[in-house]
Amino acid sequence: MAPEDTVVELTADLLRFDTTNFGKGDSRGERECAEYIAARLTSVGLEPRLIESAPRRANVVVRVPGADPSLDALLVHGHIDVVPAEAKDWTCDPFSGAIEDGFVWGRGALDMKAMCASMLASALSWAESGVRPKRDVVFAFVADEEDNGEYGACFLVAKHAELFDSCVVGVSEWGGNTFHVGGKRLYPIATAERGTMHLKLTAHGRAGHGSRPNDENPVTRLVTTMSRIASYKWPIHLTPTVRAYLEQASATLGLPVDLDDVDGMVERLGVAGEAVASTIRNSTTPTMLEAGYKVNVIPSVAYGQVDMRVLPGTEEEALATVDSLLEPGVVREFVSRSTAVSAPIDSPWFEAMASALRVEDPEAVVVPYCMGGGTDAKAFAQLGIAGYGFSPMWVPEDFPLDGLVHGVDERVPVEGLTFGARVLDRFLLSV
Repeated sequence: MAPEDTVVELTADLLRFDTTNFGKGDSRGERECAEYIAARLTSVGLEPRLIESAPRRANVVVRVPGADPSLDALLVHGHIDVVPAEAKDWTCDPFSGAIEDGFVWGRGALDMKAMCASMLASALSWAESGVRPKRDVVFAFVADEEDNGEYGACFLVAKHAELFDSCVVGVSEWGGNTFHVGGKRLYPIATAERGTMHLKLTAHGRAGHGSRPNDENPVTRLVTTMSRIASYKWPIHLTPTVRAYLEQASATLGLPVDLDDVDGMVERLGVAGEAVASTIRNSTTPTMLEAGYKVNVIPSVAYGQVDMRVLPGTEEEALATVDSLLEPGVVREFVSRSTAVSAPIDSPWFEAMASALRVEDPEAVVVPYCMGGGTDAKAFAQLGIAGYGFSPMWVPEDFPLDGLVHGVDERVPVEGLTFGARVLDRFLLSV
């Protein structure tokens, strides 16, 4: 059967596995979901590898041989874990995989079991019909993306890099979704991701009684630093991806292109500007504070954490800026750090994705964009694999996509699933 004939059923099946990732090594269901995927692949004669990085933290990798082994291989990767869901807040059981009202419902429907189902649908369809892609295609269904990838992509890259031999490009979340704006249909494809730096700030000072003056109060030093960081206005920095998005989206909507007024361009783009607003500059967001043990005691130390996101090529300059905002007695260290990544916009891979979309939607306007967050593409970049966000899906004009990702009543349109399965399959067989 063609991928679009099975993708809805496969999505529902995957959603019925509770693969909640609570973080810090606490998860459930990844092993059972991985066993299902491996069994489906094995049933059509493929030879998947099911690899545990820790007890019940499972990944599945399968290589589908291409017609020309001399060509570079292509990686397609998706994560099978999901963020937690509170069942009491949902219209239906978040792990029911219910197919109702033209949607498939469940935690992870959008992020990203629908894409995993499309990947699986193509692999099964090829094996059953005898179709072979032009080049080797490696499908990787991985654990732990919703935390830090330690048990998923990072583990595979560190311990099983041979599984990705000859892979030069990888595709995964997010991109290729319909974006309705001004009577046009934009399809952004991610060609870059901001880097993530989670910083811990430690303020040292002099302990004392809360009733007495103390100009070395670490709490004061910390909150002053946090206030500086929160209020700092980062300068605009246009990467090639963001510049191209602004130029192409503005031209499509008949708006002026004025790179001397980027904030104005973003505002004029309206909802289309929201997709790029977080990526025209770096960002630092204070998120955690910890200090003291009694209200009348000044502690000797106070702690804070900052979520910092940086654009490609700006990391060291951005850190120097943060250092300049620290009060005396405050030092920073990394809780975690991942480097920003980018892939070429002007490439046959990008054009092949765009062409696959235009076959299904001749009026598609395909534009590159930079993700404000991050994906497993950063892990695979360590192997020299350029990453693109391409998990195609038709999105109805009134569908609240952004609000449903990690949100209540997450669901995916059936029409969007079949559209995406056709687009992804066409792309994979065309390159």
